[in-house]
Amino acid sequence: MRKLLVPFLALMFIGFSSDNAFAQQDAQYTQYMYNTLSINPAYAGSRDVLSVLGLYRNQWFNNIEGAPNTYTFSIHSPFGKNVGLGLNVVRDEIFITNETYIDLAFSYTLNLSEEGRLNLGLKGGAHLLDVNFDQTNPFQNGDTQATAQPNIDNKFSPQFGLGAYYYTNKFYLGFSAPNVLETDHFDESSTLGSSSSNSSATAKEKVNFYLMSGYVFELNRDLDLKPSGLVKAVEGAPLQVDLSLNALIKDKLTLGVAYRWSAALSAMAGFQLSDELMLGIAYDRETTALNQFNSGSYEIFLRYELFKKEERMISPRFF
Repeated sequence: MRKLLVPFLALMFIGFSSDNAFAQQDAQYTQYMYNTLSINPAYAGSRDVLSVLGLYRNQWFNNIEGAPNTYTFSIHSPFGKNVGLGLNVVRDEIFITNETYIDLAFSYTLNLSEEGRLNLGLKGGAHLLDVNFDQTNPFQNGDTQATAQPNIDNKFSPQFGLGAYYYTNKFYLGFSAPNVLETDHFDESSTLGSSSSNSSATAKEKVNFYLMSGYVFELNRDLDLKPSGLVKAVEGAPLQVDLSLNALIKDKLTLGVAYRWSAALSAMAGFQLSDELMLGIAYDRETTALNQFNSGSYEIFLRYELFKKEERMISPRFF
């Protein structure tokens, strides 16, 4: 079965290089509530400290060759009174394609009330696309010339995104579009030596819209409960809805469950190793027919936050 999936993926990607380009979605995260800068630039500086995060996601591990792997690094901090700045780098690998996103984020804070703040954010950067068709050829006994595709190396496209993020000590609501520029990635070399002036699109970047929200209920001194949700919409793909429920126990241990609508069930755990350092893990199990071909997906992240010497974290921010 594992060997059968390799030519299936190859057929899928060669299909992507037809005139009807696919609607490409951004990288997927189960622990999006800790990785908010990747989907909303307005989050930059909102934690009021220098915050550094590294996250790794392995999707469909063990049984599917070429399954998605995502590497994320982000750093953000407040600068001055109402300004936040951040850097976000994402490496997304799936089968024969590698995508790299490098973005700078800027946010400005409006103090709407004594407790409520509204951050408005912008981001700009670069997207680099690599497609290595040399890695596979599913057609072992046919005319390979008809299906051969030239490789794509570091195809550049600009990125520009925006977002808004309202939050208090217990509630948050965010809306964002991490990239509002729709870009076609063309296989320009496929037309060399041909009289045709038409290029075939390998991929098309579509606008991804995110809506996220959550609320923290303080049940007692040792237990906080936070339901949250994320909705992601992109033209040409099904609406994605993530619902989660996390419990913070004694400001040290976080346990949670999540459901991705018609896709997966997840379990999450977070450990506040010290005031500065947090470790988080998550495991997803498919609820679709694909679950018979893989052992699920997992994520792991490590977050470090630098507090001023005179400050001491009394209670960790739950979002």
